[in-house]
Amino acid sequence: MAKRKPENQRPLRLKEGDAVGIVAPASHFDPDTFHNGIAVLESMGFNPVVDGGLYEKENYFAGPDEHRADLINRYFADEKIKAIICARGGFGSIRILSLLDFQSIQANPKCFVGFSDITAVLSVLSQKCKFPVFHGPNITTLAKATQKTKDAFYSALAADRPVRLKTQTGIILKPGTATGQVTGGNLTTLCHLLATPYQPDFSGRILLLEDTSEAPYRVDRMLSQMKLAGCFDTVAGLVLGTFRGCGRKDEIYRIAVDAFQEYDMPVLAGLPVGHGRSNLTVPMGLTATMDTDLKELMFHEPATV
Repeated sequence: MAKRKPENQRPLRLKEGDAVGIVAPASHFDPDTFHNGIAVLESMGFNPVVDGGLYEKENYFAGPDEHRADLINRYFADEKIKAIICARGGFGSIRILSLLDFQSIQANPKCFVGFSDITAVLSVLSQKCKFPVFHGPNITTLAKATQKTKDAFYSALAADRPVRLKTQTGIILKPGTATGQVTGGNLTTLCHLLATPYQPDFSGRILLLEDTSEAPYRVDRMLSQMKLAGCFDTVAGLVLGTFRGCGRKDEIYRIAVDAFQEYDMPVLAGLPVGHGRSNLTVPMGLTATMDTDLKELMFHEPATV
């Protein structure tokens, strides 16, 4: 079977009964919470594949770096596995980036889902392998996910319509519209990629940022660092997700207004994406239009084929 051209790649749409490989690029996880998340995935009609080595532990990681990367490489190369979902975030994804087989991964595009520390893998796969990846729930967060979260997760991976993310409670920090590929994720993780071979490129893109348990001064410091590094110079638009445990919302929004006031871009805050009660699934590396008046992020095409 001939491979699709890299510039046209989108992962295949999930169907009932499809095998979904579970990987753990970062921290080890609580088995009970993990099994509850697996049950949610099964209730959607998918067939989770859990390798026995997934439960390994080394310090606060889910096994050695080579072990965590190898499972990702194997599942992308395995034709029986139709999608890959991360067990949890935590710490350590950045340590495996140099161990990923990008050539093989690009030749076998699949839905790859995760968030938080998994942002490191999402960012690199999107840029190097040129197919959409998904900023969405990990298995352990699916365990207690809201119905809205579960519906958005299923729709992004299995429906034949473009993803549309809308928030009635969004806050317009700078009005306007913007069109571009969506990128970003966890602010702390993105900041840690600076000055590495995997530094993200936000040029012409709609940047999504979210975080958890970071004091306001740390959010300010990270945005300042990225600003000094030129990360925001050509960003098309900015969407802020949830900043849970990062202080008052109005303080985070004030920091964002101050950080981005000199840039000619719209800024919309309050999209339910990230570590909040709801965590809507966002295709990364796919073109969308953000409209602050409508308080929405509308993708131009389905994320899967």
